[in-house]
Amino acid sequence: AAVSRPFSGNVLWAALFCLGCRLLSPAEASSLGAAGAVTAGAQPHRRFEYKYSFKGPHLVQGDGSVPFWVHTGNAIPSADQIRITPSLKSQRGSVWTKNKSIFQYWEVEVTFRVTGRGRIGADGLAIWFTESQGLEGPVFGAADTWNGVGIFFDSFDNDGKKNNPAVIVVGNNGKLLYDHQNDGSTQALASCQRDFRNKPYPVRVKITYYQKLLTVMINNGFTPDKEDYEFCATVENMILPSEGYFGISAATGGLADDHDVLSFLTFQLTEPGKEAPTPDAEIPEKDKEKYQEEFEHFQQELDKKKEEFQKDHPDMQGQPADDLFETVSDRELRQVFEGQNRIHLEIKQLNRQLDMILDEQRRYVTAVTEEITKRGAGIPGQQGQVSQQELDAIVKTQEEVLRQVNEMKNSMVDSLRLVSGIQHPGSAGGVYETTQHFNDIKEHLHVVKRDIEHLVQRNMPSNEKPKCPELPPFPSCLSTTHFFMFVAVQTVLFIGYIMYRSQQEAAAKKFF
Repeated sequence: AAVSRPFSGNVLWAALFCLGCRLLSPAEASSLGAAGAVTAGAQPHRRFEYKYSFKGPHLVQGDGSVPFWVHTGNAIPSADQIRITPSLKSQRGSVWTKNKSIFQYWEVEVTFRVTGRGRIGADGLAIWFTESQGLEGPVFGAADTWNGVGIFFDSFDNDGKKNNPAVIVVGNNGKLLYDHQNDGSTQALASCQRDFRNKPYPVRVKITYYQKLLTVMINNGFTPDKEDYEFCATVENMILPSEGYFGISAATGGLADDHDVLSFLTFQLTEPGKEAPTPDAEIPEKDKEKYQEEFEHFQQELDKKKEEFQKDHPDMQGQPADDLFETVSDRELRQVFEGQNRIHLEIKQLNRQLDMILDEQRRYVTAVTEEITKRGAGIPGQQGQVSQQELDAIVKTQEEVLRQVNEMKNSMVDSLRLVSGIQHPGSAGGVYETTQHFNDIKEHLHVVKRDIEHLVQRNMPSNEKPKCPELPPFPSCLSTTHFFMFVAVQTVLFIGYIMYRSQQEAAAKKFF
């Protein structure tokens, strides 16, 4: 009896769980199962796959090729990155793995930069997992009607809905054409709005496909923390080909950006309880020895280059060479951020000055109201009525002034919020809006000055005109005796000067 109770309780709970699973949709059931697996701590085994990855330095071989990858179109591999498309109009490029993947579940981590001088970029970049290589085509530089999935980083707003830049997940069974005019919104399985252009640090994307669940995480490039990912999108019940090619492509149109991929790292995911094949079992012995020799050769050359550099530059030992120079993009971003900071401080200063003007106006209104109230109380009859009318007019004028000052303050707050929240620091739109705010502030200040002058004239009585103070009479400091003495001395000095000059002229004539 003591054993039957727990057993019956377990059976009841199992029955309820099975009934709940039957009532749930397949997507809900799979998500519930995934949540239970995560809760139980059953994480998949993760193994790096070097044949489906690339990363600098020494990314390119002597013949200009990337090991295990093929590049087409306008792609330009270099030692530390692959430029999929340069910042020129109508460019297309892509890189694809040479071999199909042999694992069912995977995870890729892609690090890239999208940089350009314009406020708007085009067209964008795409990360692919497809059954066949889409070497060239109209969809971000890759082929249309693919069988697999594409994660698009679209930076141009084709449909005019102002929802770009955006990250869009689009699946295809090999029969659909990509909807360019609507930015793929009619075919999107999931999406999120993220600005990935002109960031201080490289943008990182982590795409995970595990147990028919596709998840996209993104690091927007605002911090140097490589693990600072945030959720972007997820697709449940995603069925992908069991084997496929990984690729990354980009394209430009009338506008242009540099699309640079710094690394593409692929990991195989294996369910817990299943043994992943050992790396040694997949690599033939000959290839293993060949790769080991190449690695040792590269390592020796690297050590030799380091020693030569240290001999030629003894004063730079211990200092990384990459930190000594500033790239063009880093310099432009730094200048933009410094300009934004200066604008931010100037607007704060103007906001404080407006607060001071508002306080002065309030004190002035209070003082004028009290003075006019006293005058109105001391003058009976008709004059008291006139004072009351003047008081109402002055109060209305002051209310108008206060309203305008409040409007100025609100405009300053909007300007401050605009400067703080700009996502495109170097955009022409932000500069134009900031200039408009300053023009509005200037107009408001002119209105305040005019209203204050009008207020001063209204507060002065009509029978009293502003007069300049009369000058006091100057005292008589010089007597008659002193005056004649001064004239006599002046005459004697003048006669002496004439005589001296005549003597000098006579001496000069005698000399010649």
